[in-house]
Amino acid sequence: MKLIVGLGNPGVEYIKTRHNAGFLAIDFFCDNMGLNFRPGKGEWYEAEYKHKREKIYLMKPTTFMNASGKAIADFVNRKKIDLSNILIVFDDFQLPLGTIRVRAKGSDGGHKGMASIIYSLNSLEFPRMRIGIGTDKIVTKDNYTDFVLSNFSEEEFQKLKILMPNIRDAILCFIDEGIYSTMNKFNKNYFNNKKVNSDNTTI
Repeated sequence: MKLIVGLGNPGVEYIKTRHNAGFLAIDFFCDNMGLNFRPGKGEWYEAEYKHKREKIYLMKPTTFMNASGKAIADFVNRKKIDLSNILIVFDDFQLPLGTIRVRAKGSDGGHKGMASIIYSLNSLEFPRMRIGIGTDKIVTKDNYTDFVLSNFSEEEFQKLKILMPNIRDAILCFIDEGIYSTMNKFNKNYFNNKKVNSDNTTI
């Protein structure tokens, strides 16, 4: 049993914001797989399918980003899912647009949604996939919120759409082959073809 979670904020006003890259990725995955989300028994939307006799859950919390952990912990406890079988997909403004970075565990990196999840699960040890949303614009603590809640430009959104099949394939690799194989195969910037280490540096 595995759980793939996309992070974001519910509501039409947030659909194309940078902070909703996780929602956009999971929506693309489900559309591509012919899956439909439905309201869950808690504060989330969910979808599921069987893959090689294993049940795969897809989830989008509806708690808003900064309280994501509440819904995820509730779901994990209900379904009794091991933390090593969870993949959290979310945005990272410190990575340039076009970058995928997968890790087996780690800190929140200043991301409030991840901080909520770490607190609610009481663990740093669960897989995660960061989707780069960074631009040439300098982002500081003072303008971080405005940046992540701003919409992608049309050019940026088209680039994100180009990246989506790679994100889908990385999720499928995690389901089939596990986190370390996914890291080895998919950690890179897909627009300059440079591999990305776990510490954000390029090779």
